[in-house]
Amino acid sequence: MLAGYAVHVEQSRGRRIPEPPHPYRNDFQRDRDRVIHARAFRRLEAKTQVFTRRYSDHFRNRLTHTIEVSQISRTIAGALGLNVDLAEALALVHDIGHPPFGHAGEKALDAAMRTQGLFFDHNLHALRIVEDFEQRYAAFRGLNLTFEVREGIIKHSRDYSADEHPELAEYLLDQRPPLEAQLIDLTDEIAYNTADLDDGYEAHLLSLEQIRAGVPVFERFFREVEDLYPDAADKLKFNEAIKRMLNRLVGDLIANTQSQVNRAGIRTLDDVRSHASRLTSFSREVEAERRQAKDFLYENLYFSSTLEPEKDAAERIISELFAFWMENPKALPTGYQEKAQEESLPRVICDYIAGMTDNFIFEQHERHCG
Repeated sequence: MLAGYAVHVEQSRGRRIPEPPHPYRNDFQRDRDRVIHARAFRRLEAKTQVFTRRYSDHFRNRLTHTIEVSQISRTIAGALGLNVDLAEALALVHDIGHPPFGHAGEKALDAAMRTQGLFFDHNLHALRIVEDFEQRYAAFRGLNLTFEVREGIIKHSRDYSADEHPELAEYLLDQRPPLEAQLIDLTDEIAYNTADLDDGYEAHLLSLEQIRAGVPVFERFFREVEDLYPDAADKLKFNEAIKRMLNRLVGDLIANTQSQVNRAGIRTLDDVRSHASRLTSFSREVEAERRQAKDFLYENLYFSSTLEPEKDAAERIISELFAFWMENPKALPTGYQEKAQEESLPRVICDYIAGMTDNFIFEQHERHCG
């Protein structure tokens, strides 16, 4: 049973191009499946999350991270009486606009665009992917997703101003997104805060002692595990502590969001949309724990000297390729040369680079920049 404030698929604002109903899948299930079958979704398998494959094939990439976010989102949405199909579709599409090389790649691509008076935003790029770049259907360009999924792509992690982005006016920028979309930014954080501790430990870039000293919530659970399993290997104790940390984040997000909804007297989707602020959040105590874990990861992993050379290389490769194609547009593939007749050259180059996998961009850099 869906809560009254959930998005009910039969009340969807529909697709840009109307389509007949499917015999055994609702519209949000169809959107989920269209995302999964998209080329841009498959490319996530070869895009860095934090660690490149020189460390191990076992670490998360953009695709496995996305699957973990989807699993967490389904669990939380179900517990809150929200539309699980919509939450799953939004989780699966939430990172589809990211360029190669993780956050270092996004930073470099945005810096290159700003030299041209433009910018790169992975949410806006994701919308371009599903609206235009994916070409799988004879009847329309893009994936022709429902309004609610397209809105969630734009609004799941931030609010956009109608004055700054008039092209997004159709997405109700003066209103809050549904709870299914509001969840995604927080489930994303739950997934990578716990997973990056795990991968950092496996990569021997974070020691057990470091994590215990720097992440108090982990230390509390590790002590609990040591009492239960004193003879277990450290790695198994680590796994048990991470599992408990993840459960605490998920359980608190469910309980605190439900409390916020009840306290605000939310009964309908319109109540959610018209509320003064977003309703999904952690409790004050758990939010402090989440922030401590995130700060620890930034200080000890993301900005670590060990990963610095790879980040520097990523930024150099993207900036050099961007500059090369700006000076040599005829070296672009034919399709992108044709697009550059209709759109600005920097945007076309940005679109091309953002769609690349790590492996492909290495090949392009070697070919064009030596």
